[in-house]
Amino acid sequence: MNGPLSGLLVADFSRILAGPYATMLLADLGADVVKVEAPGGDDTRSWQPPVRDGISTYYLAVNRNKRSIALDLKDPGDQATARELARRADVLVENFRPNGLARFGLDYETVAAGNPGLIYASISGFGSGPKGAELPGYDLIVQAISGLMSLTGSPDGEPYRAGISVFDVMAGLHATIGVLSALNARHETGRGQHVEVNLLSSALSGLVNQSSAYVAGGVVPLRMGNSHPSLFPYEPLPCSDGELIITAGNNGQFRKLVEVLGVPELADDPRFDRNEKRTANREELRPLLVERLETRTRMEWFRDIIAAGVPCGPINTVDGGVAFAEDIGLDPVVTVGSIPTVRNPITFSDDAASYRLPPPELDEHGAELRRWLKEPLT
Repeated sequence: MNGPLSGLLVADFSRILAGPYATMLLADLGADVVKVEAPGGDDTRSWQPPVRDGISTYYLAVNRNKRSIALDLKDPGDQATARELARRADVLVENFRPNGLARFGLDYETVAAGNPGLIYASISGFGSGPKGAELPGYDLIVQAISGLMSLTGSPDGEPYRAGISVFDVMAGLHATIGVLSALNARHETGRGQHVEVNLLSSALSGLVNQSSAYVAGGVVPLRMGNSHPSLFPYEPLPCSDGELIITAGNNGQFRKLVEVLGVPELADDPRFDRNEKRTANREELRPLLVERLETRTRMEWFRDIIAAGVPCGPINTVDGGVAFAEDIGLDPVVTVGSIPTVRNPITFSDDAASYRLPPPELDEHGAELRRWLKEPLT
């Protein structure tokens, strides 16, 4: 195996999304990830449609570069196999309910007693405290409880969930950061540690300016549709054939924008000459911009506004997003085996992500892993 994490063994006791996403990122960077599944398999194997060759595309999205072993943790023999894997691992990732692996002898304290260098990462919904441990940790619930849904949708409409399980992904990223940080500390101390991540904390951190509005400013933000609470223009604006996202984040960009639109005088209009004024007077400014934008198509404006140095972009469906990434040379799709997957987003000057194994079939590598785990370590 190649990559900056080559040589690391990761025991992946996670399922669904947050944990598998984290372990896939580690696997892409060279870690040897062993995916431990119950005899029925990861739940996402049955989350369909859509499918590719009968396999859930949800499962395919977060499980490449892993080897699968099916273990029934209620079976004494399989329990012993799982404990041996944990004893040999550099990293263990799990997203059972807090302390849910204790009855199998796979909790942090038990495993670390025999493997003190282990980095043990736990992902939960609401933390391991007595009030949070028993709460189920589904992303949609966290989107609701955290306040994200109160911010998503039109001001006079219903709250909406994000189009993806955004806090599962965010918690997976935070878990990956935690694992890498703990590995760095292990280089100095020789000791592992317990890394804990929960979806609600990831959510509140990820709400950034919106959570800060309340925590630091005492302001409870509410839904504004596609408008930004602190910037204008920073939203879709209509052209002759549909909407174009335009984001003028500072005075210089706004001046360039209105010059391209043919209304340069707006940059010095005392109602609009600073961002806070444009935000306060957005209802006066918006129709002046729209009047010009509706004279041409989205892509005509896109080319000219981008050329002027102002960020903007069309609203694509996912196929359009992939096509755009291909068009600008990002090469977003990599085929592993016969499975097209989205490329790892990280590039390195010296190392590289690798794509060695397609998402495994259930227990695809079980026999070889059981043989290996019975062999004495050398």
